[in-house]
Amino acid sequence: MSTMLYALGRWCFRMRRRVVLVWFGILVLLGGLAGLLHTGFNEEFEIPGTPSQVALDQLYMTFPEVAGTRATMVIVPPEGTTVDSPGFRALVENELDRLDDLEVVDTVASPYDDLIDGLINDDRSAALVNLTLTVDPVEVTDEELQPLLDIADKIEADLPAGSQVAMGGDAFAVEIPGLSITEVFGVIVALIVLLVTLGSAIAAGMPIVTALWGVGASSLLMLAATGVMTISSTTPILSVMLGLAVGIDYALFILTRHREQLGEGLDAEESAARSLATAGSAIVFAGITCIIALVGLAVARIPFLTVMGVFAAIGVGLAVLIAMTILPAFMGFAGERLRPRARKTRAQKSRGRRAEDEPSEMPQRAEPKRAGRGFLGTWVHWAITWPWLTVIVIVVALGALSVPGKDLQLSLPNPGQNSIGSPERETYDLTAEKFGPGYNGPLIVTAEIIQSTDPLGLMDDLKREVESVPGVKLVALATPNPNADTGFIQVIPETAPDDPATTELVEHIRELQPRWEEQYGVPTAVTGMTAVQIDISTRLAQALLPFGIFVVGLSLVLLTMVFRSIAIPIKTALGYLLSVGSAFGATVIVFHHGIGMQVINLEQPQAVVSFYPILLMGILFGLAMDYEVFLVARMREEYMHGADAESAIRLGFVGSGKVVIATASIMVAVFAFFVPEGMGAIKAIAFGLAIGVTVDAFIVRMTLVPAVMKLLGDKAWWIPKWLDERLPTFDVEGDAMTRMVNLQDWGSGRAVRVEGFAPHTPASGNLCAPIDLDVPHGDVLVVQSDRRRRLPLLYALAGRLRGTVGTAKVLGRLLPEQSAQVRRQVALIDGSTAEDLRADLERALRRHTPMIVIDAADALPTADDRDALADLLAGRLGDDEQPTVVLGVADLDVVEPLITTTYHTIELLSDHHRAAELVTAGGQ
Repeated sequence: MSTMLYALGRWCFRMRRRVVLVWFGILVLLGGLAGLLHTGFNEEFEIPGTPSQVALDQLYMTFPEVAGTRATMVIVPPEGTTVDSPGFRALVENELDRLDDLEVVDTVASPYDDLIDGLINDDRSAALVNLTLTVDPVEVTDEELQPLLDIADKIEADLPAGSQVAMGGDAFAVEIPGLSITEVFGVIVALIVLLVTLGSAIAAGMPIVTALWGVGASSLLMLAATGVMTISSTTPILSVMLGLAVGIDYALFILTRHREQLGEGLDAEESAARSLATAGSAIVFAGITCIIALVGLAVARIPFLTVMGVFAAIGVGLAVLIAMTILPAFMGFAGERLRPRARKTRAQKSRGRRAEDEPSEMPQRAEPKRAGRGFLGTWVHWAITWPWLTVIVIVVALGALSVPGKDLQLSLPNPGQNSIGSPERETYDLTAEKFGPGYNGPLIVTAEIIQSTDPLGLMDDLKREVESVPGVKLVALATPNPNADTGFIQVIPETAPDDPATTELVEHIRELQPRWEEQYGVPTAVTGMTAVQIDISTRLAQALLPFGIFVVGLSLVLLTMVFRSIAIPIKTALGYLLSVGSAFGATVIVFHHGIGMQVINLEQPQAVVSFYPILLMGILFGLAMDYEVFLVARMREEYMHGADAESAIRLGFVGSGKVVIATASIMVAVFAFFVPEGMGAIKAIAFGLAIGVTVDAFIVRMTLVPAVMKLLGDKAWWIPKWLDERLPTFDVEGDAMTRMVNLQDWGSGRAVRVEGFAPHTPASGNLCAPIDLDVPHGDVLVVQSDRRRRLPLLYALAGRLRGTVGTAKVLGRLLPEQSAQVRRQVALIDGSTAEDLRADLERALRRHTPMIVIDAADALPTADDRDALADLLAGRLGDDEQPTVVLGVADLDVVEPLITTTYHTIELLSDHHRAAELVTAGGQ
């Protein structure tokens, strides 16, 4: 990874204009697609297959008159009068004809209809008018709803002075979140943090530009995608919020390393490449973990949540890609202007002393005692001086904060959570005041009555059954449809839609369904928007445990792979759980109990959106892995370069702490400024992320982690040898790049140079004794042994086998770090199965292949193949420079007469523990 990023960084630095133009072209293309395909966002929160959704879909087909989108008008007469007052009723009934004339209205249920109960409250001081619309609730537009609001205003004006008319209901339930000027302050705070951290206005502007570039690309892609899939309006806000935060942070991490290296005197181009190879490797890993966690939201099997996760993951992925490409291009444009100035002033000297406190990336490290200087040195000193005390205090405090999280109340958005003063909120509150909270969330009980011979009598029986259920306020309507195959019962609960008691009522009714089917012979179901929302919330709550197992298990595997440690992944997972629990607990305290709600501009205590817990868990997991990698990777780098366990903690903390503080501060600022003006789901999500990041970065990662690692000592880096050998390597510290740079002159000008080199597998160890070779370009190398022993070596030299030990360069490329480049430059041919060896060789030479490996060269099946091999070795094939040829044979005597140039032989002896090399200075 690090060697590939090193090459990418150098290329983007050199080809900076081309890189920027390509990305600009991508933005233009996405903008064009968005303009052509954009159809708008909607709030279609549903889970196909749930009982309530199945029943609702069936009701749309069999009884569309009652299953359509509903709107509600509340009419309140002047104080001291009733809805039955002389003239008032006639005036209302006359005005209702206007509603019936609207194209968007299907049916109008008058409060004076004798067949419908409950549309006039007990003291006759308010009346409800129920409207069924002709449009789907997720497709209804403001333009279609505006005539309803206009008529409500007209009715209020025509009624006696003091009357009140409010229009709301399901059709008005959705409050579309959007961006406001407040979010811009988050970017301003981020810019200030960048200026302080980087000390350069040019450098500080780069992360902002790259983050906005990534957000723009992901937003345009999302707009285009609305033409082919359903995307909620919460998704783009979430993507913008997360894309800004990670985009700025990833760029900052790379730029900080770049500025450090420039300060050490490194060439700008080389520094850009190394920054990408080191800091960029950590960012790729952090981005991958965040993407996997977000895509992992599909574990819940909820379509709208999966879409949210996918597009948030796309935003993170674009942030990584832009940091890997546009940022080094910007470094190329800035060039020497990013190099820190010489220390002349007192402030500059102070900054210089702080830079000395930070460990260099090179093998020569500062004395451990220097890590104790400055703010960061003091921080880590206090964290690890009494590690047991630090661990106990933090675990107890965060555990206590997490306890309220068990009472988290979940619901989908409803008008009661919308802004005070909005028409839908006014209607919701007025309905609850005059009729009771249950009127805002009626339930529907459906019955398949096609077999009944007395549908009206059956519906009366079911009505009495439902009315006797605890928690039911009244049954407003119980009727069969015109075809008498479906029964409809509208149930008004005693409690609000997001009240846990309403959920209990739904469960109670469902528990009665088997008895009703046995007694009356009809299957029943509970549905309606409230029941659908309850089912979605239940499914989301049930998905928390498997998703938690998924992300925690993922962290254990990925961190074991990165840090080659057993203790660190376990410690990281437990710290993540503390961060998540703290975010949940703080959310309950503020959103449910109302403590401090004025600070975040919350008008009243309320439930949080149903997908809040699982979404927060996914996002916070990715961010927690960011801080863990940024901090612990630097500690591991120090430890692997010879520092003792405690010194590695101090040096790693001081070396990376500034970046972690800066990145976390930016994250918190971006999320926090989405809270005050955040609408719907966004307010709670942004609040939870701001709290979660604060706890995770500053308390868990920067305080608890050093203390735990001090207690673990050297055991923090222990891993069983068998597991270490079998795990894939993810080089987040850039060791491969460092090795490649250190060996860039070694083996130059040689086709093959190896020292102590051997193919290796975890199960079998070295497949031959380590060998030394030095083969100039154009020479011939013969590997003599049986096929089982020679084939792994040939595959390794051809870049087809990454499992090796020792040092090796083939065609100037380091193995195994640059195996991919070697593989593209080396042709590998099996002589025993080649159908036309001459054609294969000519094809390789036409591609100007500098090295050809031929196995079983002594067992070629035809004379024509042997002639082709002789022509290759004699330089009679192709017009270019003679390629280096490697032959795998069991019998050297067969091919030796064909070699007319200098050749080298290596014999892998039968016991495969020894090898002999013979260099012959001429051909036969």
